[in-house]
Amino acid sequence: MSLLSHYSVDELKLVYRVLHAALPENPELMDSLLLEELQSYLQACAKSEGVDVSLHAQWAAWLGGSLLRGL
Repeated sequence: MSLLSHYSVDELKLVYRVLHAALPENPELMDSLLLEELQSYLQACAKSEGVDVSLHAQWAAWLGGSLLRGL
């Protein structure tokens, strides 16, 4: 079980959106293990709800917020 499962998925989505939006100003986040694990966990959650995470529009819609570019 992932440690991330202790947090609400909505809260994790918000954290992911904020971190992802910060990538242009903080490119070192691209190598962040935390961001990688957060994305993997959220993608697994999305897949369990029938979302095809390989389709940007479905993944972005599931994440909520404004459409994320470059995912």
